[in-house]
Amino acid sequence: MTAGCRLSFSTTAVCILPGTELAFSEEVKCIPFRLSWKAKTINFSMVIFRQINKDVPRVHHDALEFPDGTCVLLTDLLEGQQATVLQLPAQPKTPAEAEAQTRVVYVG
Repeated sequence: MTAGCRLSFSTTAVCILPGTELAFSEEVKCIPFRLSWKAKTINFSMVIFRQINKDVPRVHHDALEFPDGTCVLLTDLLEGQQATVLQLPAQPKTPAEAEAQTRVVYVG
């Protein structure tokens, strides 16, 4: 998944809106490069797609939020994991909800 999109067979891109609920087929595995090179298994398979640190340019923003509040950047996930979209985010009803669903776009 890159910038909220996952390439499948190099021909299909699936964009994910912030707030989308996903279920992985197994517990999620990642390598938090900033901490170690050893793979870490997170004991959850249900996540919510988020964008974090939106006010910081030139960093990765796409992340998964787990039920315990832990956020893992998509760039830290091990390749080959499969997820299914469970639910798209509801239409925003307040300005705060609209802001939370606004995707970060930096060009240049």
